[in-house]
Amino acid sequence: MKRDSRLSSVLHLLLHLAHSERALTSEELAGYLHSNAAVVRRELGRLRKLGYVSSNKGHGGGWAVSCDLAKVTLRDVYDAVGAPDVFAMGNRTARPECLVELAVNEALDSAFEQAQSLLIAKLSTISLAELSADFNRRFEAHPKRSRIHGH
Repeated sequence: MKRDSRLSSVLHLLLHLAHSERALTSEELAGYLHSNAAVVRRELGRLRKLGYVSSNKGHGGGWAVSCDLAKVTLRDVYDAVGAPDVFAMGNRTARPECLVELAVNEALDSAFEQAQSLLIAKLSTISLAELSADFNRRFEAHPKRSRIHGH
């Protein structure tokens, strides 16, 4: 089963935007993800509706961060990308008739709910500014760093 990487991808894009001195085009951003520009536009379009990013058309246009990174949490971004399922695992059947499978489902459902709640609570404690600061620390310590991180 394929993992849902939307949250990771959007956070990746947001950090590139936050550390860019200019607006970045969908094509440039797609290059960072090894994806295509239409995917970038779709995902950032969701963030634009919430005021996290802005976009301008034409020469010199592109995407830019338009929010206070200290006020937006990873949970906010998780919600913005549609609150994807945290786990790829699930029950074999949703409405089993077998009593054994009912017991298994109840135990797994409880464990999945607790784990998801814990993860979402953790995402609520991390701001985009903290993520950005972590990147800055890593960038400064990297032996092959250049003035601009471009991949």
